[in-house]
Amino acid sequence: GKEVIIANAVIAILTIGGQQLFSFFTFSCPCHVGQNLIYGLAFLGVPALILLIVGYALNNQTWRLVMGKRPHFERVTSSNKLLKYKLVCFVLCSITGRALVAPVTWLAVTLINGSYYSCAISEYVPVYYYEAAPNVTASERSRILATFPCSQLVPPELTRARDEVILLLRYQSQVAGWLLIAVVVITVFLSYCLAGCFSPLSFLHFRYWSSYVHNEQELFDEATEQHSRLYAMQHVRKFFGFVPGSENVKEIRIPSLREWQAISGLAFLKRVDEEHYDYSLLHDWALKERASGKYLRTDEDP
Repeated sequence: GKEVIIANAVIAILTIGGQQLFSFFTFSCPCHVGQNLIYGLAFLGVPALILLIVGYALNNQTWRLVMGKRPHFERVTSSNKLLKYKLVCFVLCSITGRALVAPVTWLAVTLINGSYYSCAISEYVPVYYYEAAPNVTASERSRILATFPCSQLVPPELTRARDEVILLLRYQSQVAGWLLIAVVVITVFLSYCLAGCFSPLSFLHFRYWSSYVHNEQELFDEATEQHSRLYAMQHVRKFFGFVPGSENVKEIRIPSLREWQAISGLAFLKRVDEEHYDYSLLHDWALKERASGKYLRTDEDP
């Protein structure tokens, strides 16, 4: 839907801005044989990998897939298994598509920039592009070529050769960047076309279904917030004797030292029985203890 397109556009714009800042403040080619390739590929690949992992981690569908459990009473049949596998594949493709927005943007922008690629590949430029000193050894030639990304390290007599090599590498890098963009755009377009062809829903029915899922999730989140607040309010009221925000509070409860100790510390999800959990130490205390003890009226002097 429109929300997905807007979200992807925002992610792409933020990635482009981050890449520009990242290149300006951190990228500095070592211009040394054997180090250029590792350095350039690290700046190309590692941020893209991190962005991919973050894209997976920030997608709620990932955790639905990982943490979703099939009910014990569900009857497993071959048709159910096939449907489940199809659904898992569809969700994985959807998650991966969203997760790839940032890393692909990073790779495309860095390739179009050309600096990373020029740094990584400079020492591997074919020999016939290097005409200034044809009698040097292969190792010396690689050493000189490795300095080409750093103009200040290149001798004056090699300036022209250096400019030609850098132009060649920038050309290759930018062509690769635009090809990557073209491949991604075509793949996304074909994916949407195939999804529409194999969808059992008509266009308007699909739009209605998308709207329903979006609204259901919004309403569910609102209900979750309100339900959990009301549920927690019961336990807070039992512990303190009043609800936060209440007007004309007549009395408050004074918790004992033992009760303070009972709700303090690290809280872990605790299984009570087959169907229920304690969500916190306060929750556990409220379900087990009686709310007896000392009460203090608020309209009297303490």
